[in-house]
Amino acid sequence: MEEIGNIINAVEEREVQEVIYTVTFNPSLDYIVSVKDFQMGMTNRTCAEQILPGGKGINVSTVLTNLGIENTALGFSAGFSGKEMERLIAEMGIRYDFIPVRNGFSRINIKMKDFDGTEINGMGPHIDSEAVDELMHRLDRLTGGDILVLAGSIPESMPDSVYRDILTRLQGKGVLFVVDATKKLLLNVLEYHPFLIKPNNHELGEIFETELYTHEDVIPYAQKLQQMGARNVLVSMAGQGAVLVSENGDAFRLSAPKGRLVNAVGAGDSMVAGFLAGWMEKQDYEHAFRMGVSAGSASAFSDFLATKEEIERVYASLMQKQVCNT
Repeated sequence: MEEIGNIINAVEEREVQEVIYTVTFNPSLDYIVSVKDFQMGMTNRTCAEQILPGGKGINVSTVLTNLGIENTALGFSAGFSGKEMERLIAEMGIRYDFIPVRNGFSRINIKMKDFDGTEINGMGPHIDSEAVDELMHRLDRLTGGDILVLAGSIPESMPDSVYRDILTRLQGKGVLFVVDATKKLLLNVLEYHPFLIKPNNHELGEIFETELYTHEDVIPYAQKLQQMGARNVLVSMAGQGAVLVSENGDAFRLSAPKGRLVNAVGAGDSMVAGFLAGWMEKQDYEHAFRMGVSAGSASAFSDFLATKEEIERVYASLMQKQVCNT
């Protein structure tokens, strides 16, 4: 197996080095708590707690950084929680360029680790048109070969056309777009031929008003998204593994590697990061797919988002499995 650390050297040797930017429109501070014997209507006390920066784009940036791949996290920051979020991101070694927002504060999400995945997510600040314009101006700096990852939900104060507006603005510049969003946000951008989209099987089923459980269920609907404009469709399926329908006409399938599920939060975002890392290394879709599944699974098996060493171990185990291609 080629060491994942070779990714950095492979990228540096290329004549044109891609620069990756992630955008998180509604980043957060995630307050993750464990509570023994939780009781409704009673005072409950935590037995373990941690505070981490959250948001899908930030998760992608975290795993890319863990893999040694330079990237910049873009987004909005407001109030005391925004300042703490930025401090933690900087402490993790992630490059960021957040736009300050005057009204409100960056959302705080409460995630109850031991109570059926129960969580309470904050609203986030009011993002005014001036802040949106500033984001657009920063995105104007992107050039051919750069990769832009748009991930997650948007605050209610932002227009629901914002994903589409960004892709419209950057058309013709040679930027590769990656979109990880649900229903309308995703469907609105397909005509711009994003390089990669990553719904999970439930989100894919919701788009087409059906339920999808197996690899065989997923493939024809992923192909429909290709027919609507997407170049590559990567579908995460939790314990069922994943499917990649590539622009080359291949349909790759991998079952999930063996391991104990510890924390599924951020696994899908890790899959996006791993796929991009693999693509930048070899421009080979099968390798990128293995890297994506390795990173997503490694994060699911860890308390935190996966490190390079954890991803490397899962990748080694996946080398024993054949990628099915139909």
